[in-house]
Amino acid sequence: MTQKTSILGRISQLAKANINSILDRAEDPEKMLNQLVTDFTNSIAEAEEAVAQTIANTRMAEEDLRIDREAAQEWGRKAAAASSKADDLRNAGDTAGADKFDGLAKVALTRQIGYEREVTEAEPRIEQQFATVEQLKNGLTVMRTKLEDLKNRRSQLIARSRSAEAQAQVQQSMSAIDVMDPTSELSRFEDRIRSQEAMVQGRAEAQATTLEDQFAELDDSADDAEVQARLAALKNSSA
Repeated sequence: MTQKTSILGRISQLAKANINSILDRAEDPEKMLNQLVTDFTNSIAEAEEAVAQTIANTRMAEEDLRIDREAAQEWGRKAAAASSKADDLRNAGDTAGADKFDGLAKVALTRQIGYEREVTEAEPRIEQQFATVEQLKNGLTVMRTKLEDLKNRRSQLIARSRSAEAQAQVQQSMSAIDVMDPTSELSRFEDRIRSQEAMVQGRAEAQATTLEDQFAELDDSADDAEVQARLAALKNSSA
């Protein structure tokens, strides 16, 4: 496979590439996007070199074709001149000289035929080279358009990729929250605090009840003493 054919195949493959499909299949779209830009840029550079080389070869072939055509015409003129000279010598009775120039005419005709054959073989080959050049140019145009589109859309595609990645992380976090709801832990902690608060209040009430009872006992003792004092007073007054 020639370099020209290889480059042409690569251009065709890249020109037909579906960028969106490639990115959809990529594990890392941003990395794939940068790699695509690099591949397209390198391939375009190679293709441009191939086109330049093909054009140069075609121009050289055209020049060779022009030279072969001129040579065929020149040998045709030489053959005609030699044949005319032979006719003149033969008419003059110089058979040997006539045969000599007829021989030169044959040599010239042989050369003419050879160059004409070169021209016949070269013409379709050069036409094919021109067709190849057009294919390469068309492919380059498509590739350049895709490359520019790819560069222009790079920021947008990367932003979309990062946004999608962030959304995926949020969804994963939400799934984890659904599996283990932290509010249930807070509820249990709140119940424990309420229980502790109730216990403190109960202890305070218990302590308050004890003090009231003690003061009540003191009041009862004071009443008994008052009763005894008054009873004694009554007894003394009646004596």
